[in-house]
Amino acid sequence: MSADSTPTILRLGHSPDPDDAFMFYGLAKGKVDSGRWQFEHVLQDIQTLNERALRGELEITAISIHAYPYVADRYELTNCGSSMGDGYGPMVVARSPMDLAALKGKKIAIPGEMTTAFLTLNLLLGKASFEHEVVMFDRILDHVADGKADAGLIIHEGQLTYQNQKLCCVVDLGVWWQKETGYPLPLGGNTIRRDLGQENMHEIAAILKNSIQYSLDHREQAVQYALDFARDMGSDLADKFVGMYVNHWTLDYGNVGQAAVRELLRQGHRAGLIPDAGEIDFI
Repeated sequence: MSADSTPTILRLGHSPDPDDAFMFYGLAKGKVDSGRWQFEHVLQDIQTLNERALRGELEITAISIHAYPYVADRYELTNCGSSMGDGYGPMVVARSPMDLAALKGKKIAIPGEMTTAFLTLNLLLGKASFEHEVVMFDRILDHVADGKADAGLIIHEGQLTYQNQKLCCVVDLGVWWQKETGYPLPLGGNTIRRDLGQENMHEIAAILKNSIQYSLDHREQAVQYALDFARDMGSDLADKFVGMYVNHWTLDYGNVGQAAVRELLRQGHRAGLIPDAGEIDFI
């Protein structure tokens, strides 16, 4: 790719959620120097972004860590931009209290077959031990409340709002994973397409990190911006949600975060749920 002074348009895919909006506030509002690059924000749900990553469509995209083994030949994980569940994470909710064992054989609404939440649920319950139905993530709470599924696997802000619909938490997958492994649960990450070349990839990753740092340094303004992407949340709840998923893990995986990614993908491969991800590099 040419390194001339003409801005190069890079499509940046991320979810239309307050945590991702917060993360990229600096870029979206021109608060950080994007150098010779021009970023076009592509807002889509994570399952759609996973599918687009399979086709290598976007230069930069958020993906589920579950999806990484399928796209590792085309994309490299950045060392910033992670969403880590540090003692919390996706939840399975139901209309009434239920033992974990009772989920086996039940119909569970899930946000996508390539989401990390679905991979983790399969690690917990066992492959093909339950029936699943793919439902758009922001419709799962209604789907379960209306009796269209026995339980629902919820991600994003549903983790903070499910009780509004009188639903009960059956299991928090982030809690289970941390007890099982001692690691935080790596849910999502940012990736850059390898065909941009190593030099450009490093330059772009640094810009993404600067955007995250800017938002953390200007938290109040960034949260206000993120509120436009919050569903059924006031500023306090949106601030709490952002704090759960944009933090020191997001700035830098560190050795522990990187080990958590490798462990999740190792266990997924060993269970026959995903291909071998091979050697994982972080840029």
